Amino acid sequence: MQLSAPIYVLKRKAKLLAREIDIALHQALDKVAIEEGFQSWSHLASSSANESQAGEILSQLEPGDLALIGARPGHGKTLLGLELATKASQLRRKGYFFTLDYHERDVADRLSAMGIDPNFINSSVVVDTSDDVSADYVVSRLRAEKEPALIIVDYLQLLDQKRTHPSLDDQIKFLQRHVIDTGAICAVISQIDRSFDLSGKSMPDISDVRLPNPVDLSAFRKLFFLHNGKIQFDQAA
Repeated sequence: MQLSAPIYVLKRKAKLLAREIDIALHQALDKVAIEEGFQSWSHLASSSANESQAGEILSQLEPGDLALIGARPGHGKTLLGLELATKASQLRRKGYFFTLDYHERDVADRLSAMGIDPNFINSSVVVDTSDDVSADYVVSRLRAEKEPALIIVDYLQLLDQKRTHPSLDDQIKFLQRHVIDTGAICAVISQIDRSFDLSGKSMPDISDVRLPNPVDLSAFRKLFFLHNGKIQFDQAA
């Protein structure tokens, strides 16, 4: 959702409003956020953070990249992935969001919260919530497409939940070959192990990726980690 002014200007507006009508600053911030079309100031702030993070990630992605986006639950990794898919046109690509975690209604709700009309789906971005999502499924859907693709897969630890699917390691290698051969860009969302919470580290890293089944993480050319509204970028060795 496009803000009418930069955040620092909106904060100043809230401070003036708080003095003018004698209310607490947090109430004034919420009033300003509602005027901008958000539910609250925290909603506005988190949405702006996601938009900034999406732009930062897009600026780092190149044709043939297989990237990983990792975070603990509640730090916005799936919402960020959806944001990336809706902004694929900035890279002159069509966005694809394959999810084993969200249902269609969940996606529509989150698009609405981002200020995006759910009807935007299928015209500029494809959302696929099939229970059959796997690397083979993703690649088979894209083979007939002529437009360059930006693919988001949500999420790594669910790809081999069906016994009929290949191993997680084989699927990631298959995705890697596809993006290299076609020039597509693919970002796979990943959980971070809960042991990170007790590690004392300020940001997760590749050693914190939760791996219930073995995966060679060197297949990921670029790594993005989120925590507490911040993002860290790592280039694979």
